[in-house]
Amino acid sequence: MSKKEITKRYVLCVVSLFISALGVAVTKRGELGVSPISSVSNVLCEKFPSLSLGTWLFIWNCVLIFGQVLLLRKKFRPIQLLQIPMSLLFGAFTDIGTMISKYLPADIYAAKIALVIAGTIILGLGIALAVIANAIMNSGEAFVKAVSDVSGKEFGNLKIAFDILCVVTAAVLSLIFFSFRLRGIREGTIIAAAATGLMVKLFTKLLKTPTEKILKA
Repeated sequence: MSKKEITKRYVLCVVSLFISALGVAVTKRGELGVSPISSVSNVLCEKFPSLSLGTWLFIWNCVLIFGQVLLLRKKFRPIQLLQIPMSLLFGAFTDIGTMISKYLPADIYAAKIALVIAGTIILGLGIALAVIANAIMNSGEAFVKAVSDVSGKEFGNLKIAFDILCVVTAAVLSLIFFSFRLRGIREGTIIAAAATGLMVKLFTKLLKTPTEKILKA
């Protein structure tokens, strides 16, 4: 792989981060919950709003990176530390996306659902581009891969289990923080969980071949 192609892949990775972050922000604007991996950060943001959603996402991602180090130990590759600046960028992009999306109407339930669907589509596009870029894995998937490498269990099954664990953790935190009420996790989380993977598959199928040609040009 040439240096030019590597550079293009990392640029695409950064672009995919911005698109994914915008998707999270638009979904957040719907106030019906966010994607499973962002749900813990969303609940913490609801409880401690002095820190932005982007900041909580960065903290959560750092926890997942630390988890990889604990799991892999000497097998943890130093290049994976690039997840830290990538997570910082993702957090910053999420806050930018939140500022942009605050102008979107969300005054009726239909508008909220529309925002969740739109945000999920945007998030799916961002993740698909990250998959195509094949540069640095996001911390959530990298953590699941670390568990898979250590346990020998199938990545796809562990990813589903991890998403469920994130939602359960977010729900428990919400019940603790808000007197047994759910906040920051609602039907939008279920929609995002069910549809994001489908969007990723669709966009990957549509964009992989033409994007790869551009990357290799």
